[in-house]
Amino acid sequence: MQAPRQPTITPRYRPITFGVRRVNVREGANGVRYLEAADPLGSYAERITDRLMHWAQTAPDRTFMARREQLPDGSTGDWQHLSYAQVLQDARRIGQALLNRGLNAERPVMILSENSLEHAQLALGCIYAGIPYCPASPAYSIVSQDYEKLRHIFNTLTPGLVFASDASRFGRAIAAVVPGDVEVVLQGGTPSPELAGRAITTFQSLLDTPATPAVDAAMAATGPDTITKFLFTSGSTKMPKAVINTQRMWCANQVQIAQSMPSLADEPPVLVDWLPWNHTFGSNHNVGITIYHGGTLYIDDGKPTPAGMAETLRNLREIAPTVYFNVPTGFEAIANAMKTDAQLRKTLLSRVRMFFYSGAALAQPVWDLLHSIQEAEIGERIVMATGLGMTESGPSAMFINSPDVRAGDIGVPTPGMTLKLIEVDGKVEVRYRGPNVTPGYWRSPEATRAAFDEEGFLCTGDAVQWIDENDVHRGLRFDGRIAEDFKLATGTFVSVGPLRAKIIAAGAPYVQDVVLTGLNLKEVGALIFPTQAVRQLAGLAADAPMQQVVESAAVQAQLQQLLNTLAASSTGSANRIARAHIVSEPPSIDKGEVTDKGSINQRAVLKHRDELVQALHADTLPFTLKPQ
Repeated sequence: MQAPRQPTITPRYRPITFGVRRVNVREGANGVRYLEAADPLGSYAERITDRLMHWAQTAPDRTFMARREQLPDGSTGDWQHLSYAQVLQDARRIGQALLNRGLNAERPVMILSENSLEHAQLALGCIYAGIPYCPASPAYSIVSQDYEKLRHIFNTLTPGLVFASDASRFGRAIAAVVPGDVEVVLQGGTPSPELAGRAITTFQSLLDTPATPAVDAAMAATGPDTITKFLFTSGSTKMPKAVINTQRMWCANQVQIAQSMPSLADEPPVLVDWLPWNHTFGSNHNVGITIYHGGTLYIDDGKPTPAGMAETLRNLREIAPTVYFNVPTGFEAIANAMKTDAQLRKTLLSRVRMFFYSGAALAQPVWDLLHSIQEAEIGERIVMATGLGMTESGPSAMFINSPDVRAGDIGVPTPGMTLKLIEVDGKVEVRYRGPNVTPGYWRSPEATRAAFDEEGFLCTGDAVQWIDENDVHRGLRFDGRIAEDFKLATGTFVSVGPLRAKIIAAGAPYVQDVVLTGLNLKEVGALIFPTQAVRQLAGLAADAPMQQVVESAAVQAQLQQLLNTLAASSTGSANRIARAHIVSEPPSIDKGEVTDKGSINQRAVLKHRDELVQALHADTLPFTLKPQ
């Protein structure tokens, strides 16, 4: 007698509204398909400053942004707040100061700073006056040793003014890269010896500049085609490119985001956010959401690293966000902390409507752990949302449209976007066209021409496939980067993205990232970058060198078990990891192997660690693991 089938339990989610539930598909020539949201794009502001002024008038005393006071000993104190009225007043004064200097797109403002209130004030002053600015990655100044990328950014933009938030930390980079005839503005800190004798402008002097009708006229002269900022791509085997960001891109994308997740407009959003403003996710997406909807952004000085996570957890115990954004490593650390931290669970889950991740694949075990903790604490799940986009698309191009989402799902196009699905090298590439797509790269006409196809679609290099071929309204799944895929000597294609995600998921919590090897060789190999969790696994002293940690018997045994498990489920040479090596040296920002947001660059790692790859496949590398 057959046992009765157990009823399927539908998970309960905290209510959230999805905007795009249906799509239109049009067939083109040669198997090309065009995909659009059934909902049209609504009207949007001509400039982001329209929204800033709206909230300064309707909610002048509401906190726009807050950050903890930076104490002399390096710790942080109480929250310091900027209201909407105050930040608009500051933007007018700073904008006037910039106009007085004759700055423009040919001589923009360059910002060397982590996220800060002063960074925000200066950026909004630039936007108000119609003067483009560029937030350069702080790592290019304070981590880099050769300043090659910082110098490239400076030479590409030819800034007329450079701002640094901390004289002592950024002084050496300024002395090495910024010519003496370019004005330098400093916010605080003791100038480093390298800046001795150099004329310095204080940030306060910009704030003290009286605003005149000229700055309001400059703002009124801005419009959809005005450049707001330049955001540089992370760069792989080539130098970063300056992506032009216009008012149209930013404003259109904010309405696209709002139509994709209408719950953002239910109440002014509250964000607790560390994501760097030199990336489109942190700046255009999150700061944009704050401005557009009259929200409040608490700057989190933490980071999903062993050294920075404590500050993030401290902030999340105190401030309850309504929507929470992070990268996968951040969500993993938060999930593990919530296992034992009751205050963190209570505050973070009290009113959050949605979690959202981007930047890399979120391992399904982390996803499942978050849901189990949520169900135990509040009796329901929080939707884990994601999508797909890039710096060139402002950033959001796609967004999931159901709580029934799994790792890898990226959903449907935002309203106003047209996706072009075209076969490239045996995969389906997604290409973008819409008002949120950049007009091109600054001072790089050749790169701009190469980025767009004959129909004007931006070539993303991202591969996709249908979540369900029988139901196109569910949308698409991410299928890796086409440029990362490679062939074995047998001619078999290795699909890097899905295989990499599988290894990270199976290796949790010990595998941070993976770079696959084997181009034109017989077998697939893997360079495994471990998480800090391997230190506890190794059982060694806390300050033991990472090489000693990864070579310990316990760590080697754990990764050996991982290879064995993966091999048991492999179906052929293209998805079987035949050899692996645990890498003790973390990926390098200087060499472009990783961004300061934590995203790995497969091509750059393979380029700069070619000797390691060759030794792995030649069986001359110590501590090589093979499935047993």
